[in-house]
Amino acid sequence: MFSKTNLLATLVSAIVMFFLGYLIWGLATVNFFTEHTIVNSMKEVPDLGLIALANLIGTFIMSTLYSKWARGHHSLGQGFEFGALIGAFVGLSMGLLWYATANMMDLTAHVVEAILDIAFYGIIGICVALVYQKMAKKE
Repeated sequence: MFSKTNLLATLVSAIVMFFLGYLIWGLATVNFFTEHTIVNSMKEVPDLGLIALANLIGTFIMSTLYSKWARGHHSLGQGFEFGALIGAFVGLSMGLLWYATANMMDLTAHVVEAILDIAFYGIIGICVALVYQKMAKKE
């Protein structure tokens, strides 16, 4: 669980997750989600330290699960598939639960969020798989 490969995959993926998340939700789609927000519960200034910690925790969990899921066979396609499944869980499953129980965003925003989550976590899965693939060659 605390192997060198797992910790390196966690670190690399957390850095990618932090900056890619900012590019997607902090820059590219901010206007779209503003237009489709029902109740704005966002902080004026987000806590970047907690976001970084959340990214580290999330990528540690993803990397640990990936190591068990991949069973020693690491490829970019497999990494994307793994991450996309995580994204589908977050975006589709949890997104529909949020839509059913809260007035945060309209349905259009939840659908777009699900698509973004699948792609976003797919890319993070690629990062995890890439580290595992490169580290496996050294061993």
